[in-house]
Amino acid sequence: MINDLERAEQATRQWLQEVVIGLNLCPFARREFDAGRIHFAVTAETELEALLMAFATELSRIDKTPEIETTLVIFANAVPDFHDYLDLLDMAQAWLEERELEGIFQLASFHPRYQFADSDLDDEANYTNRSPFPVIHILREDSVERAVASHPDPAAIPERNIKLARDKGLVFWKELMAGLVE
Repeated sequence: MINDLERAEQATRQWLQEVVIGLNLCPFARREFDAGRIHFAVTAETELEALLMAFATELSRIDKTPEIETTLVIFANAVPDFHDYLDLLDMAQAWLEERELEGIFQLASFHPRYQFADSDLDDEANYTNRSPFPVIHILREDSVERAVASHPDPAAIPERNIKLARDKGLVFWKELMAGLVE
């Protein structure tokens, strides 16, 4: 039997493989995944300060470990409310800026209840940023710039993803996401 932390990592890995890579939501993820350069960091913490420290620890780890290309900080037992998660994300961004690491690293956000501004909760487009557990994704800025420069039309990626998400339909997404956390 697996514990909560193992379950959170397993579900997030499966989401990365089946959704992000499998549906090509991020055309750059497969290379890093196949090369083993994605670090999965799961925290059991629940208090806001401890969550921020878990993020800071992983930011320090990626900064000191060049073989880690990108890190997914997974919050196994915390911030189930999307607005609370956004508060944590804002604090993580402020931490990045205060340490003058903006421009070296950037953050991407994923949450089980992700909702784009001015969208309905059940808009399928939200699933482009929905993950089985709350995640702050730490990316190396220079790697993002290289990847974007190598893509023929990076501006089209979000539009393509939204179209794909809506074409798949709400039932598809709900069943897929439910299967990841079982």
